[in-house]
Amino acid sequence: MMNMGGPSTVPEVHDFLKNLFMDGDLIPLPFQRFLAPLIAKRRTPRIEQQYTDIGGGSPILRYTQLQGEGMCALLDEMNPESAPHKSYVAFRYARPMTDETARQMKADGVKRAVAFTQYPQYSCSTTGSSLNELYRKGKAGELGDVEWSVIDRWGTHPGFVESVAQRIEAALQKFDPSKRNEAVLLFSAHSLPMSVVNRGDPYILEVSASVSSVMERLGNRNPYRLVWQSQVGPSAWMGMQTSEALKGLARLGKKEVVLVPIAFTSDHIETLYELDLEYAKEGEELGMEIHRAESLNDSPVFIKTLADIVSQHLKEYTSGKVGPTSVQLGLRCPGCTNATCGQQKSWLARAGQ
Repeated sequence: MMNMGGPSTVPEVHDFLKNLFMDGDLIPLPFQRFLAPLIAKRRTPRIEQQYTDIGGGSPILRYTQLQGEGMCALLDEMNPESAPHKSYVAFRYARPMTDETARQMKADGVKRAVAFTQYPQYSCSTTGSSLNELYRKGKAGELGDVEWSVIDRWGTHPGFVESVAQRIEAALQKFDPSKRNEAVLLFSAHSLPMSVVNRGDPYILEVSASVSSVMERLGNRNPYRLVWQSQVGPSAWMGMQTSEALKGLARLGKKEVVLVPIAFTSDHIETLYELDLEYAKEGEELGMEIHRAESLNDSPVFIKTLADIVSQHLKEYTSGKVGPTSVQLGLRCPGCTNATCGQQKSWLARAGQ
């Protein structure tokens, strides 16, 4: 279960930031090896305070482990031919990182594995970065002799759409019935630098497809907009930013808003701090009533969705309907700064031979 991860405690924040800014797939920087540690050190005090404000750390590891355990329990029933199933967490910037997980899998004698992205929508800077790292560990022999296949996107899967729609419906119930259908749904996703977008990264389109599918499930009853958050640095990023959208809605007299984390499946700093504290405070100052759709976290519907996605993948892979990787991974991702994406397909295909 591959994801960005987050520091579980405040003392882990600096290492998390350093790992994040060292990743050229996520944030390409000139002289990255020298600049990344400096940027991380400068940002650490402020980010430490943010993690303190949300309770002393990110809950993403706890939720990912919970989701994985629930998923595997269902898979043992749904796919007894490949049981027992076990989930591993491979975070990119916080423990357990890919190298730690690789060592554990090798020690456990794993021979068959699925690299399952926990980003519903594909981006070279997120899923691509995790797969690049997995490739590097495999090439170095740290994973052992494993037959791999990949699930790299699932942003329009009916179960995911249903899970998000149910969270939105619960948030809408908090408004007065007379205002419920007028509440604006602001789907907020982590932004990308325009330099990555302009190279052809599919993330923007895939997030848009997720939003469209959710709105169709909801019957398109409410006005909505897709907006973007978490811009870092002075360069141009995909917009409009969530904060600016709130100000624009206030100017138009739209005072009821539901914030929807559409590209996040578990609570972490972007939901608990940015959405719940920063944007909620801005909305309050603008005279708005804002409710956030709860993250998927421990949703039974979502955990069943994860099991369904993997179950279908295993059956299709075993029957030969799908290969070890998607079409996306057979090509070099246009946004990647690392050349390994174009090599992943052949490596994964060879891994079990």
